[in-house]
Amino acid sequence: MTASDTHRAIEAVWRIEAARLIAGLAGMMRDVGLAEELAQDALVAALEQWPRSGVPRNPGAWLMTVSKRRAIDLIRRNERLQRNLVELGHRIDLEEELPDVDEIEDDLLRLVFTACHPTLSMEARVALTLRVLGGLTTDEIARAFLVTEPTVAQRIVRAKRTLADKRIPFEVPQGAELAGRLSSVLEVIYLIFNEGYSATAGDDWMRPALCEDALRLGRVLAGLMPREPEVHGLVALMEIHASRANARVGPSGEPILLLEQNRARWDRLLIGRGLAALGRAEELAGEMGPYTLQAAIAACHARAVRPEDTDWVRMADLYEALAKLARSPVVELNRAVALSMAYGPAVGLELLDQIVDEPSLRDYHLLPSVRGDLLFKLGRPAEARVEFERAAAMTRNARERVLMEERAAACQTPAAVSPNPDT
Repeated sequence: MTASDTHRAIEAVWRIEAARLIAGLAGMMRDVGLAEELAQDALVAALEQWPRSGVPRNPGAWLMTVSKRRAIDLIRRNERLQRNLVELGHRIDLEEELPDVDEIEDDLLRLVFTACHPTLSMEARVALTLRVLGGLTTDEIARAFLVTEPTVAQRIVRAKRTLADKRIPFEVPQGAELAGRLSSVLEVIYLIFNEGYSATAGDDWMRPALCEDALRLGRVLAGLMPREPEVHGLVALMEIHASRANARVGPSGEPILLLEQNRARWDRLLIGRGLAALGRAEELAGEMGPYTLQAAIAACHARAVRPEDTDWVRMADLYEALAKLARSPVVELNRAVALSMAYGPAVGLELLDQIVDEPSLRDYHLLPSVRGDLLFKLGRPAEARVEFERAAAMTRNARERVLMEERAAACQTPAAVSPNPDT
């Protein structure tokens, strides 16, 4: 194996093992920042030794052994840390064997809840989660979110400092606190997925690597919390959306909207996994939560072989249920689309006009985009063109801007304008 092959192997191992490694160390040290530093030390050791000695048979165990030895050395020479550990009532047998799988899994779940703690800003939660759970470098996170590397590094450093300064416990919340904290975790994972699925800015409409990271985090969480229906609901939603990835982008990177996609290119394996996860969520839930409802909406598309086979009436009903559970202008916007497909564009436009002055949608480009589509269908192309031009001016994504400009231009011809949503 060449040195470059070894480095690629190390990178692959790190992506797979980083979260469990940091979680196990955080369980020992009760400090996420220190745990990551120790894990990074082990990575450096691997980069130094594996090109000469070869990749070990169990690379994850090798990294944990090296990390643990360094942690023990640190504890032995740092009396202050020893006192903190005693105060926490946390005893470490300095000569014990590696923690068993169940113990590491418990620590991994604690790390998930710690990285997504609501005391941190959303930007900090996302950066820290991708760093310690996703194994991404600061450069990779910066490129994914189109910010500078120092900005990401600063967010991560501040997040670790906040967790330490506020003495956020390294634990899984219990009782009434669990629901709110789990909601924060799911929100972080879904935000990462959405940024990959429909990039808010930049030249690319999709960033598949972020979708993959979010899916991996969601699947891990589902394995750690198998009795939580909304975890399975979120996984189902992401699996079904991800199944369309190959059909959403044309040869030149241009967006292809949902009803124009070649459904033969949808990934049937991901659809099957998504529908299975949706089934588990529905079995566990007494009443469907917001992620499960959104997954059920996505399933309406996934089950339709052709666009005209879509059960728009059921979708409109599901959006109504979602609006009652988690009413928001964006949900109402999507409900207007479903209503327009089920009962005609006039019905959708009537609902849309009720939220057109909603302050939270003032800079949301999909509002004028959807409104333009409905106006065009109602035979009002001049008004539709104005809306599409507004949408083009508002979006920060270059690919989407071109799409909106093309739709505005199409309003001057009899050619049909494609339905907007990719819901």
